[in-house]
Amino acid sequence: MSNKVIVPYEKMSKKAKREHDLRKRRDWGGLNPVTRKPENPRAYNRSREKARSIDERSKRRVFVRLGSVSVLEEIIL
Repeated sequence: MSNKVIVPYEKMSKKAKREHDLRKRRDWGGLNPVTRKPENPRAYNRSREKARSIDERSKRRVFVRLGSVSVLEEIIL
């Protein structure tokens, strides 16, 4: 039978305290410790602006002349 002596935390050596603390800190239990918050919809977002400009370039404006009336049609490619 092994008789382990229980030493109070305050009296442990620095090395023993470190090992004890590391054992207690092993796992977050499936919880992600990173703080997350929703994106601010009014803030400037470079990637969103890039996607919007690509969308605008994919639309082609075609002028069709019918008699004396000109009609603007948007064709999405």
